[in-house]
Amino acid sequence: MSAKPMVTATDGSPESLHAVEWAAKEAALRGAPLRIVSAAALPPRMIERKGGSNLETVAEHIRKDRDRALAAAAKRAAEISPGLLIDTDDLEGPPAQAIADSGSGALMLVVGSRGIGAFAAMVLGSVSRYVAGHAPCPVVVMREETAAAHQQIGVGIGDLDTCAESLTFAFEEAALRKASLVAVHAWHFPQSDISRAGSTAPALSADTAEAEAAEQLAGLLEPWRKKYPGVAVTQDVVYGHPGRALVGLSARADLVVLGRHAGPHGLGSVRHAVLQHAHGPVAVVPAA
Repeated sequence: MSAKPMVTATDGSPESLHAVEWAAKEAALRGAPLRIVSAAALPPRMIERKGGSNLETVAEHIRKDRDRALAAAAKRAAEISPGLLIDTDDLEGPPAQAIADSGSGALMLVVGSRGIGAFAAMVLGSVSRYVAGHAPCPVVVMREETAAAHQQIGVGIGDLDTCAESLTFAFEEAALRKASLVAVHAWHFPQSDISRAGSTAPALSADTAEAEAAEQLAGLLEPWRKKYPGVAVTQDVVYGHPGRALVGLSARADLVVLGRHAGPHGLGSVRHAVLQHAHGPVAVVPAA
């Protein structure tokens, strides 16, 4: 059994309850306890004001909603994974920062793609976006996961030199689920180099670049194939925008894994695009 907990956040929304369900299954799969957290979104005036004011009444109502959300989430997690060790915790402070910080020392942190107050289903919530870009542990953002299992984990490889953490995470997930793994590297040949009129050299250069990328990716994956011999591995080097390629991958994978550069830099455009449009859960793994 893992000593590190699986952490998930709830605000009472259907999306956050879906995240709790996924986290409960993942915790049981890993033999880990589950910690469910929630933060009441209290404006500063409500926090600082004292006395029997209307503001305090509203603040108390918000806190009660938070407590009800935690109780409902714990009940649902217990139904999904009977016998699972479950703990609940109400957080203080701004929700995005408090939830991101709750991932300290966790196996991973699972959040919904949006919460209460979002104005459209396709919009990535500000809390989810912040948590994915700043939490110290891997973050899984739940999207529209289907009930069908594809038995495949996808991992996006951008920089071939700095992806050890995301590969470790992806291979471990594949091994736990007895799933296959596909590594995708998308590349884009500079337009200025492929549009020279009257020359066949650009096409040859593009072919060469693609072949070199495929060779590099194969070399990168070789140690992981040996370390995880039970995981069937394939690779795909595609031409085009990486965000589009990874969103397409999310439609046929149970989980798509992306790396994140070290430090509090937030999300890059590719990661944000994938989180915004993915068809299933996406894990964002910080580099060491």
